[in-house]
Amino acid sequence: MSDEIAYATIAELGARYRKRDLSPVEVTQALLARIEKLDPILHAFVTLTADSALAEARSAEEALRRGDARPLLGIPVAHKDIYLTRGVRTTGGSALLADWIPDEDATCVQRWRAAGTVQLGKLITHEFAFGLQFPGHRFPPAKNPWNLDHIPGGSSSGSGAALAAGLVTGATGSDTGGSIRGPAAFCGIVGLKPTYGRSSRAGVLTLSWTLDHTGPMARTVQDCAFLLQPLAGYDPADPASSRAPVDDYVAPLGRDIRGLKIGVPRAYFLEEVDAEVARAFEEALETLRRLGAEVRDVQIPSLRGAHSFLLILMAEAYAYHESDIREHPELYGDVLRERILAGALVTASEYTQAQRIRAEICRETAEVLKTVDVLASPTALKPATPFAQAFDPEFAFPKSNMAPFNLTGLPTLALPCGFSASGLPVSFQLSGRPFEEATVLRAGHAYEQATTWHTRRPPV
Repeated sequence: MSDEIAYATIAELGARYRKRDLSPVEVTQALLARIEKLDPILHAFVTLTADSALAEARSAEEALRRGDARPLLGIPVAHKDIYLTRGVRTTGGSALLADWIPDEDATCVQRWRAAGTVQLGKLITHEFAFGLQFPGHRFPPAKNPWNLDHIPGGSSSGSGAALAAGLVTGATGSDTGGSIRGPAAFCGIVGLKPTYGRSSRAGVLTLSWTLDHTGPMARTVQDCAFLLQPLAGYDPADPASSRAPVDDYVAPLGRDIRGLKIGVPRAYFLEEVDAEVARAFEEALETLRRLGAEVRDVQIPSLRGAHSFLLILMAEAYAYHESDIREHPELYGDVLRERILAGALVTASEYTQAQRIRAEICRETAEVLKTVDVLASPTALKPATPFAQAFDPEFAFPKSNMAPFNLTGLPTLALPCGFSASGLPVSFQLSGRPFEEATVLRAGHAYEQATTWHTRRPPV
């Protein structure tokens, strides 16, 4: 199959379907063949659902013949393997759930299914969205299509690898501390963490109740907008779900960004950033200026306490896993087991103080967002980490440019803005006010249309 089809956008596929010069069955068959060829190298998929995918593609063809105009009809997607899928194995990337077959779909799976997508299968995740699979694990980790010696980012590792390699058109991810945006940054794709409560978490394995987000991953900003549309909206099955009105995320993308105010919180986000990342970020800001945006520096002093994120994450992860890790500690990876058990050491006082710091970060960020429309920052401090470094048990959690937007719950879009000298992708992120995904997407789309980074393809 030609790369033209493997890397086609949702709009391109939809237009060709309706002109009858390409069909969902042809695309599904071609992608399944591509997966068969490349996935033994990449390990992006845990479970491939070829038979049901072809059946769904045939149903999509019938609907197209009847004039069905759903934008996602016949679009091939796959789900991160912490999303429950009825009748299809859901492992969480863990030996504990290696053979578990749920009897229900996650709400996001239901909504994409109702939108007419074709589900190709389940994509590997870091174990329980928290721990990279070390050598000897039940499941091998996904590899980065840009350089197989580097990780694709986590925890939505299979989603990032599959999209970059042209194995799927869209994928779900989850983001507790950057797990949508990290793989987007490392794999040269686009990932959107919506506002906390915008996209349902019902039927998605929990890592941290107050930090978890679900959202779409794709290769273009417009594709993310198409994929978000059916995901957004109230779900009574998720206690954090919001009743805020759902915007049209696709229609505003064509508008320019003249006069859009973009704030840059340098005092936190540019500290410890690799020189190549910083250079690419400054060039991205210059492009936004040329497009008519007003870019200026802003201050969020409380971000110096953003490390409190780890206390919240570890305490809540332990609370969720406490029973299973006591009964079956041997089924957890060694490093993940240590991380989760460390959460038992977080005191009530420490957890409370961390939430107080979080509240101050939220307050100050909200004040800044009264003066600007969007915040811009590098997504990751460095390009993708080598496996040799990631597999070192002493490799500590690095400072995170992504975690502050899990603390605040703000919508944040990661998109490519360059490459390192070694050929690895570089990314920046745009964050907006609560439930203003449309603004963030419009700004990202304007930048994307003015550059060509998203058109590059890895050497697989």
